[in-house]
Amino acid sequence: MGRVTARPLLVLLPGTRFDTREWDGYAELVPDADLLPLDLPGHGSRAGQPYSTEDALAIVDAAVRGSLAGTGGGAGAGGGAGRPVLLAGHSLGGYVAAAYAHRHPTALAALVLIGATADPSRHPALVHLYVGFARLLPVVGAERMALVANGVLRRLGLAAEAIPDATGYAVTPAAWAAVVEQARAEQLREVACPVFLVAGQFDQLRIDIGRYAQACRDAHVRVIPRASHLAPLTHRPQVAAALREAVDAAARPVA
Repeated sequence: MGRVTARPLLVLLPGTRFDTREWDGYAELVPDADLLPLDLPGHGSRAGQPYSTEDALAIVDAAVRGSLAGTGGGAGAGGGAGRPVLLAGHSLGGYVAAAYAHRHPTALAALVLIGATADPSRHPALVHLYVGFARLLPVVGAERMALVANGVLRRLGLAAEAIPDATGYAVTPAAWAAVVEQARAEQLREVACPVFLVAGQFDQLRIDIGRYAQACRDAHVRVIPRASHLAPLTHRPQVAAALREAVDAAARPVA
């Protein structure tokens, strides 16, 4: 007879410019796991910190190792040695999640990448667009850039409380430079857990989702109709459905 595993912990990483508020409301939508949203360097509670992939991975590692040791998990997480840990990230958070899984291929019970399946090495034009935007930031200034970009987010229907302030813009150049240099589909080749690749139908960063799926041992592709790159904010029920699938996979009985 199989043994039911402990209650899963779902660690959530937000996208560029966003902070843990991106995941507001998901605890109710994903009730069978304890959710632990984390701010990346330079975002939210970590405003003012410089961004680097190493620092971002250290934040994730502390949460994952703390849970596995039964000492972490945050408020309401419950702890417990050996509990399944899932890692999900959107956009920048997705690329950080993929990098973490690459370095720790057997540590996770499931991995969810949302809007993070473009391989920059294959798309010079896309890289040029993002790098060009990042280069504008020091010239225009974070406050003015936030004013313009957040106006677009409001027109897309984002709630006021979900729209980021200027904080995250300050580290956007460093964050995107890290993604361009490091993100590759091949990072997922040795990852042992199920990998859920989630993207909006109109998400420019799902361009290589097929290549990412081919790189995985156990890939599950979920494309959300009529959604953009901002699916976690505009299509919460559909993104939550993919997260619940990942939780179900992580919580399956073990022999």
